[in-house]
Amino acid sequence: MTETAQATDAAAAASRRIHVPTVMRFSDLDAYGHVNNVAMLRFFEEARVQAFWAGDPDEEGHLDPGPFADTAILRSKPGEGTLTVLAHQEIEYLAQIPFLRSPLDLQLWIGHIGGASLDMYYEIYSPVTARERVLYARAATTLVLVDAETGRPRRIGDAERAAWEPYVGEPLQFRRGSGVR
Repeated sequence: MTETAQATDAAAAASRRIHVPTVMRFSDLDAYGHVNNVAMLRFFEEARVQAFWAGDPDEEGHLDPGPFADTAILRSKPGEGTLTVLAHQEIEYLAQIPFLRSPLDLQLWIGHIGGASLDMYYEIYSPVTARERVLYARAATTLVLVDAETGRPRRIGDAERAAWEPYVGEPLQFRRGSGVR
């Protein structure tokens, strides 16, 4: 593959990612002075909410579109319509994250859309303003869409698939472990 083709492939893969600036809190650090593993799970959860929840309705019932409205899974209040349930989560820690005042560059994308589930992938990088680009961690999450009324998994619709297709990229390959797919 030529350098031009590799650059084109890299640009296409990057365009499939949603970048969520993630601000650290001092309470995210543990006694060792780096981000605690539980805080990492919270980073992934908050990025999913930012990217895939349309937001709360205003007084007239209109939904706040949020920054990633075209990707929204949830378009209703929590507990109504569709719920998302975590079925699997895997994290690979690559470097310790020190306390940083600038937001981390958390990137997420969809690696696979199934019948009632989707695999989300994440990478957490140093802030975009950092001199050196550092990949701190990568993770995978399998989400199952559940009908809130019945409590049963529900099929992913054609409109959802079409909205999410621009964000489908290559699944992560972990050094050890199964990965999600």
